[in-house]
Amino acid sequence: MGKGAGCMPSKSRPPAGAAESSEADVKIVAPVPREERSVEIKAVDNTPPPPPAEVKLKIFIVFYSMYGHVESLARRMKKGVDGIDGIEGFLYRVPETLSQEVLGMMNAPPKDEDIPVITAGELTEADGVLFGFPTRFGSMAAQMKAFFDSTGQLWKEQKLAGKPAGFFVSTGTQGGGQETTAWTAITQLAHHGMLFVPIGYTFGANMFTLEEIKGGSPYGAGVFAGDGSRLATDVELDLAEHQGKYMASTVKKIVQS
Repeated sequence: MGKGAGCMPSKSRPPAGAAESSEADVKIVAPVPREERSVEIKAVDNTPPPPPAEVKLKIFIVFYSMYGHVESLARRMKKGVDGIDGIEGFLYRVPETLSQEVLGMMNAPPKDEDIPVITAGELTEADGVLFGFPTRFGSMAAQMKAFFDSTGQLWKEQKLAGKPAGFFVSTGTQGGGQETTAWTAITQLAHHGMLFVPIGYTFGANMFTLEEIKGGSPYGAGVFAGDGSRLATDVELDLAEHQGKYMASTVKKIVQS
């Protein structure tokens, strides 16, 4: 017989020998519920970050004072420096070269240990420097000269070049070196390439008054010590404060220019 359509198995039937499924044999598998997941919600900190800390310019007030006259000017000078926004003054003593025995014989009072002794290398950290010292025969005292002599390596590398600096002094008498003590010290700055900042006559009318004896000059603040018992007057201290402000303002202009 030829192969006819009747010989083909029906697609609607299961093939012969296959077991027929009943409704009872059909198992409906329920979907497995998804496990709940815990979600950690982190709080968002919207607090703005703190502003950066203000970096202040530094002016070092470096001095030698045997009987306290120069120190009194230095302390008042720091007040002037600190009065200018963005500037801070720091007091430093230079090393003493005399022994305690000799200082005792000279009736020199003890040094204030709260004011640290500076080293030459620390000068590089300053944005400006004010040097104060008493006179010895019209020029700076040996203690300050010894300190300048210790800056040889800084001079060799010109580490202080371009740094503003000024002077303030103490003398025993009116003709004892209020000006010469300052201008003979300028040679130290010149070799280092530092910028000398005199106060000129920026103190105004108080530079011209003749009613009382007072130290100071266009080179910087000054005090008369006399025999050592005379203290700085209000006018002399006011001039020192003015020099601190003037130097701070000058340094600020130079740095920000």
